[in-house]
Amino acid sequence: MTAQEFSFQLMRMQALFHRRLMKNLEPTDLSTGQPKVLAFLRSHEGYSQKEIAQACLLEPGSVTVLLKRMEQQGIVERRRRDGDRKSRSIFLTERGRALANASVVSFFRTEELAFAGFTEEEKNKLTEFCDRIVNNLQNG
Repeated sequence: MTAQEFSFQLMRMQALFHRRLMKNLEPTDLSTGQPKVLAFLRSHEGYSQKEIAQACLLEPGSVTVLLKRMEQQGIVERRRRDGDRKSRSIFLTERGRALANASVVSFFRTEELAFAGFTEEEKNKLTEFCDRIVNNLQNG
């Protein structure tokens, strides 16, 4: 397999994974990008907008738009950080927690489908290879 073929396969895999994930989440009316942010906030409430962008590998401007829409939808709320008049942290609302849980379930279901027919050893090896690729791209 050439590098070009590998790149194309990665893009196909990501697109198909995302399409399936969003299909599973259709009843929630979440938009692209929101499930990732919700899944992150589920275990990292109180992070700043900048920290969310870095952790989710999203452009800061994209996170600004996502969070503004999520705030309007009653999914997240901004609160001041203790002792800091300027910085605001992002927290899930009750509705946001329910949607975050639905997002995580959808991620797990999509992963289960993607890994159908794989042994645990194959899944672990693929995850290890992906971790190495991510590390190479982040540090290269």
